[in-house]
Amino acid sequence: MLFKLAWGNVRRAGRDYLVYLLTLTLAVTVFYAFNTISVQVDIAGVTEQNAGMGETLGGIISGLTLFLAFVMGFLMVYANNFIMKRRKKEFGLYQVLGMSRGQVARIMALETVFVSAAALAFGIVLGVALSQVMVFFTASLFKTQIADFHFFFSPTALLMTVACLAAIFAVTLVFNLRVVARARIIDLMSAGRQNETIKARNPWVSAVIFVVGAAAIAIAYARLLHDGLPYDGDPEKMRDFLITTATVIVGTILFFFGLSGFLLKVLQSVRGLYWRGLNMVTLRQLAAKVNTVSFSMAVIAMILFLAITSVTTGMSLASVMNASVERGTPVDYTRCLVYFSEETVAEMNADPDITGGTATYAVAEQPVDLVEASAKDTIQEGEHAGQPFDVLSIAGDYVQLEAYDSTPRGAREPLVTLDGLCEAVGMPMPSGTETSGVTGLGLMVMRESDYNRYLRFRGMDEVDLGSDGYLLLSDMGATVNDIYNAVLAQGVTIDFGGAELSPVAERVDEDASVFGNSMMGMNSGTIVVPDGLVDACDLPLYYGYLMLDYPEGADVAAADGYIGVPRTYGTVTDDAGNIVAAWGTEATRTTTYESVNSMNGLISYLAIYIGFVLVVACAAILTIQQLSGVADAGENYRILSELGTSTPEIAHSVLAQQTIFFVFPLAMGVAHSVVALSVIIDLVELFGGLTIGGMVGFTALIFLIAYGGYFCVTYLLGKGIVRDAVRTRHAN
Repeated sequence: MLFKLAWGNVRRAGRDYLVYLLTLTLAVTVFYAFNTISVQVDIAGVTEQNAGMGETLGGIISGLTLFLAFVMGFLMVYANNFIMKRRKKEFGLYQVLGMSRGQVARIMALETVFVSAAALAFGIVLGVALSQVMVFFTASLFKTQIADFHFFFSPTALLMTVACLAAIFAVTLVFNLRVVARARIIDLMSAGRQNETIKARNPWVSAVIFVVGAAAIAIAYARLLHDGLPYDGDPEKMRDFLITTATVIVGTILFFFGLSGFLLKVLQSVRGLYWRGLNMVTLRQLAAKVNTVSFSMAVIAMILFLAITSVTTGMSLASVMNASVERGTPVDYTRCLVYFSEETVAEMNADPDITGGTATYAVAEQPVDLVEASAKDTIQEGEHAGQPFDVLSIAGDYVQLEAYDSTPRGAREPLVTLDGLCEAVGMPMPSGTETSGVTGLGLMVMRESDYNRYLRFRGMDEVDLGSDGYLLLSDMGATVNDIYNAVLAQGVTIDFGGAELSPVAERVDEDASVFGNSMMGMNSGTIVVPDGLVDACDLPLYYGYLMLDYPEGADVAAADGYIGVPRTYGTVTDDAGNIVAAWGTEATRTTTYESVNSMNGLISYLAIYIGFVLVVACAAILTIQQLSGVADAGENYRILSELGTSTPEIAHSVLAQQTIFFVFPLAMGVAHSVVALSVIIDLVELFGGLTIGGMVGFTALIFLIAYGGYFCVTYLLGKGIVRDAVRTRHAN
């Protein structure tokens, strides 16, 4: 009998369960589809390029799913709060008719099982369909071709989804049983007549609170735009950032706390609008709800801010890396050597744990031959195990370059610095460099002959600096290169160790500034000067670059495989046997592209997954809030109908309230995101720029589907509740 009664209740109260069912179905769909990522990357051919990516992505997604399931569990509790509020009188009636609390609890458990089972069934069907489509999305993200597409079903993803759904069900059930166990029959039977205690607030006070909140938000925006992000972990900057964060949070809460009163005062001053239709009723109801929803609206605005920022930034970063990798991979293979400075040598020689009591480290007097130094590496595995790493065996054309430190030996200050160039052209330091090493270390220096050798290797026109010319190089983003371009265009002269140098070009050639394969810009600033000045200023070696192309028609996979085999790295010494340098980064064109594709896929998946779930959570909370409010105001709508107000007018009032509650948190979230993204863009532009234009449409689509869909559902269900309240009046 309980089974039949529970099934009948679900069918009868289907509209009440619709939001619960919709949200749970979406959760199951997304949980299943994203947890099939390990299967998707196999079908998309990603594992052929990047072994282990499926397991890595799968592990991250699985952990994130558990966290999001925890969030969704509490969201479902919130949804049940609405359902329980609507049905307390019904559950009280069951007990009056002789049912025990245990029987009522079993009915509720069965109802939850029915809805959860339906959500699981619908969600898995939709999830399976979505996962098939996502294979093509995965292939496009990782830049692979699908050789053998076939229908697939993942038992692992199903088990993960069922486990998450079971956790959500358990949390929901515990909440429901707690409500029944603690509620008295008289409270359940009179639930429909119990209203929220409303504390009246002077509209002037609300208006002042609103203005204070708006002012706090404006102050927080100004502080963030001025101070930027605490990217370097500086304690003072971190403290300022925390103050800014606290200010915007408090301001957001105060903004929504005084919003209804502010609107009330504004519209009261426009008497013709205030007394038109049900505007007065609408505003009074908004003001009455502020006691319970102001904090939640502020929280929703902050969550929407996180969702918008994460999706937009994540997808834009992926797009930027995709574009910059073309310029950042000029050759098949690059290797970098880092020379020890005088300070480093002194520290290492003074440490007996490193030297064993013998001074074995020294500053390099002459450049190291990187090909010979590479031969000191020993291959560990494969057919070449135990052999030296012979880089010439895979080389066609290659070139070696040296970059020098701009601080002469024995000196403390570099000859050319970024902040000095900024002062020369009256431009501020780029965001992210104010306290960075770029300022203190100065620009790198390269000989004219070395740079021309590099240009010949790249097939580019050589440069002629004469006796007093210089050239600036950089492959960074606009925030840095705009400064260098201004220096060159304005003909700024530089005092380089007593020699006055003038620029020989008007712009930085970014394509001719790349000395190593990388997914992002790495050359933050290099000045090319006549060869004699490097010796005259006694500049120490800083970097050594080896750039190599495979022979024409070479087997790229075999050459990449030779480089990729694990090696034991040898020590880099001078003729006297002193260690003068250590190996830095090395990368092939293939591995760089694979790294970019992998990073793009990882960032894109996480951004979309987190963003979509957060948006659904916020929209569901707003939907439940509004439906609960409409249900509570049913008696008021019945009275308005008795006074002659038409149902469309009442529905229009409900729509106006719901629009405010949906649009204002979204508008606040968008405003927060615009300010935050402007700071993020300035910072990321250091490494190649960040444009959000292409991602705005994508983000808007997510919100249109999720957020807008819930808004439509909220209005339709709210309109139905109003219609039921009016019908009750006519029936009486």
